Amino acid sequence: MYFLIPLCLLIAAVFIYMEKQEKYVTAVILKGLASLCFVALGMMASKGNSTSGTIVAGLLLGCIADVLLNLRYVFKTKGQLVFLAGIVVFLSGHIAYLMAVMPMSSNPLLCVAAAVVLTALLMKWIFSRIEAKKAFKIFGIVYIGAIVLLNVTALGNMAADPDTFNVIFAIGALLFLVSDIVLILNTFGPKPKFIFRVTNLSLYYIGQILIALSLLFLNA
Repeated sequence: MYFLIPLCLLIAAVFIYMEKQEKYVTAVILKGLASLCFVALGMMASKGNSTSGTIVAGLLLGCIADVLLNLRYVFKTKGQLVFLAGIVVFLSGHIAYLMAVMPMSSNPLLCVAAAVVLTALLMKWIFSRIEAKKAFKIFGIVYIGAIVLLNVTALGNMAADPDTFNVIFAIGALLFLVSDIVLILNTFGPKPKFIFRVTNLSLYYIGQILIALSLLFLNA
């Protein structure tokens, strides 16, 4: 199954190139194929229990969201609506991941409290650097709040029990968070930069691959 890792990254690289060339239909197909690779990786690494199934569901939702986000370039008149739909599906994926790892937490209330504080600080910093409509800001707060809570929980689990699953999952979730922050800054910032797009997507795919691989070590 390990061949899926270089295959995912290779297809993602071609997708980024096609997007840069403004060949958006080809790009969205390639993006979907790249994302299917990490879904397949997660399915092959799955232990077949409910926690594995929930994480695989999160990977699948991420794949669907990937396609939706890039469809905004294909259907430009509905671009904002499609983008918001993609964010909602991504949010569902984060909730699935959270449902998988939150039961492992020794202090979920502390995780929630820490996530609220960190989300407030992070969103204050992000809003100082972007311009976006109110609807996008509301979605942004909820979305970033969910992934920050996921990260706090995953890092807390890793600190309490640094087994291989917790370490790999936490690193994957952290890369996902950084990827999303770069995406938001590049999408709603003063001037999008291609290097930030490459950074966003590279961190994203590596993060999802690590989350999928973590299933190999779940309850090992």
